[in-house]
Amino acid sequence: MSMNRNTPPPPKQCAWHVDGLRMTGLCWGPQEGRKVLALHGWMDHAASFQELAPRLTGCHVVALDLSGQGLSSHRSPDATYNIWDDLPQIAEILDQLGWRDCVLIGHSRGANIAALFAAALPEKVRGFVALDSLAPEPNEASVAATLRAFVQQTRTQKNRQPRVFETQESYVDRRCAQGNSRHTSQALAERALKKTPDGYQMRGDPRLFASSAIKLTQQDVEDVLRAIQCPVLNIWATDGIKSNRPKVEELMQLGEAVIENYERRDYPGDHHFHLDPDTAQQIAAAVLDFLDRTQ
Repeated sequence: MSMNRNTPPPPKQCAWHVDGLRMTGLCWGPQEGRKVLALHGWMDHAASFQELAPRLTGCHVVALDLSGQGLSSHRSPDATYNIWDDLPQIAEILDQLGWRDCVLIGHSRGANIAALFAAALPEKVRGFVALDSLAPEPNEASVAATLRAFVQQTRTQKNRQPRVFETQESYVDRRCAQGNSRHTSQALAERALKKTPDGYQMRGDPRLFASSAIKLTQQDVEDVLRAIQCPVLNIWATDGIKSNRPKVEELMQLGEAVIENYERRDYPGDHHFHLDPDTAQQIAAAVLDFLDRTQ
């Protein structure tokens, strides 16, 4: 049966071993294409790029399941899920892929991780596409208060049993109640859940709900953005996080002020706008145009 022209081709499953963990992901496109590494948002997984990635014509897109999410292993009991903890694992995967450098696409928390990676290892990043985020929002709480939350929440979440849903549709209903569209919720359900005798259990490590040990200050965020040397395309959802977080506008203004090659675009949709087929097509066109002009 021929595939409907509006139906993206299926991805290939991929996996690596890093730091004693099995890291997994999905890939689309020709091996010889532009190298693109995609990083998903908090408690999502590689399939969050299932609409966008196949529309990036001429690109070889590898979308990771970051550790503790999707099909990737959970970290050891003594480990943490601070956003900088992902950086060495990403560098190792690039080495295993044989990529000297790549374009990074990050959504939400994945964009924040990508920004840190681009700042720390600028020689590894040819371009950065940030979807509905740019970098961590500056933290105004005291270091002591942040550390206290980290210790308390890490201990609590470490002992928390993963949530179990009676059916996949129950999970979908819960995400919809939290503000996701039904299409997005259904698209993310399969890789977010595993079937058990008791129902459908969330795969994500509960420790991802805990506070980070340290959060970046205003100066820290500015230093990160100044250190990014590659061109940056920052794409925001009209009804995404900037609609309810006033400080995001300041973050965008900071990016425009300190990143040498920065451009911003806005497209309709909620925080997961890249999972809407129509909007994904618009985002893909913008990304390909950006790459053609900057690479």
